[in-house]
Amino acid sequence: MSDTTQPSIGDLLAATVPMVRTLNLVYEVTTPERAVLRLPDQPEYRNHVGGPHAGAMFTLAESASGAIVLAAFGDHLSRMTPLPVRAEIDFKKIATGEVTATAVLGRPAAEVLAELDAGGRPEFPVRISITREDGAETGEMSVVWTLRPNK
Repeated sequence: MSDTTQPSIGDLLAATVPMVRTLNLVYEVTTPERAVLRLPDQPEYRNHVGGPHAGAMFTLAESASGAIVLAAFGDHLSRMTPLPVRAEIDFKKIATGEVTATAVLGRPAAEVLAELDAGGRPEFPVRISITREDGAETGEMSVVWTLRPNK
């Protein structure tokens, strides 16, 4: 009997994106509605104030945005390629310990796909909240993605 279980988006990204493995990112939730990733507290990725380095938090949040994009649009990879266009991050409080990034789409997936179907190259934001273990939001990020039609 063969195992027909499909690997999760988190498993696929961990297998194909070296930075995900380097930072030991943990995929908690990956659905078209929400992606939640966790960066474990690791001394080798701490900054001068003892929290996660800004680059590690950027990578965590960008990875959460990529996970939700794949969850929402992965069934359409034969006709398009998702690409990040630009990103902006705001650090609001000092992060310490383990941090979590929660990503949500800024436009309905059906609306984005309708624009692609009409011959466009849609752009859409993904909003990410970064929180520490006590629930305090330590940062927020926005990544604008596009779906580039495959030629």
